[in-house]
Amino acid sequence: MKANIHPQWFTEAKVSCACGNTFTTGSTLPSIRVDICSACHPLFTGQQKFVDTLGQVDRFIKKTESSKTKQEERKRILEARKAKVEDKKKERPSLKDLLMQARKQIPS
Repeated sequence: MKANIHPQWFTEAKVSCACGNTFTTGSTLPSIRVDICSACHPLFTGQQKFVDTLGQVDRFIKKTESSKTKQEERKRILEARKAKVEDKKKERPSLKDLLMQARKQIPS
């Protein structure tokens, strides 16, 4: 091993959890704070627990609500465009309609 390039190793690093559980382990930090440990993690306890440390669920709900409103707005815009095109078709006859009228006007 090279000298003076490795971090200091603490053999008695104290780990403290948000639930109050503490234990010691080896680490490069003298003390570590964690949100979930083996004493409170649902996998180890068998109890269902809702864990949302960064507000990810709230962000997801907010995104789904905003996407629903955007979809409804987009649907309304497309319906308005479709209605506008249909109005234009009613105002002007199509080429097919013009040809049919011309055939009817020509004496046979």
